[in-house]
Amino acid sequence: MPPKSPKRPASSAVEDYLEQILELINTKGYARVVDIAGRLSISQASVTNMVQKLDADGLLKYEKYRGLVLTTAGEELARNITHRHQLLTDFLQLLGLAPDVIHHDVEGMEHHVSPETVHAIESLTSHLKRRPALLRGIRSGIPATRSRRNF
Repeated sequence: MPPKSPKRPASSAVEDYLEQILELINTKGYARVVDIAGRLSISQASVTNMVQKLDADGLLKYEKYRGLVLTTAGEELARNITHRHQLLTDFLQLLGLAPDVIHHDVEGMEHHVSPETVHAIESLTSHLKRRPALLRGIRSGIPATRSRRNF
């Protein structure tokens, strides 16, 4: 039987799960329900439900009481999500924003940015890195940011 493929675009929750699963696999070599629950600060039962859904959608293979592995489709989606997250982080850092502002904004933006916008930000980031004088001019027009704990 051919692998299942996602029928609809991934939700924000699905993207958050895949991002954390890939991160766990890359750092620990495996991902378990308990690890995902800890990373996302949610119950193991909620993680189990989502993992079963991701398995049914063909994004990972899950065996109860064992670990899980991303399918080719799941890994590709997770890598795209991770790339988008890092690109947005790099772009906002380049603009000189405070780390907590960057974290808050990236978490809000990363699920709602189109591929076209990602490509445009990637191109702009690349140009700004090669043109420090232009970057300084842009930064001079951005008000100094302070840490914003209460968004």
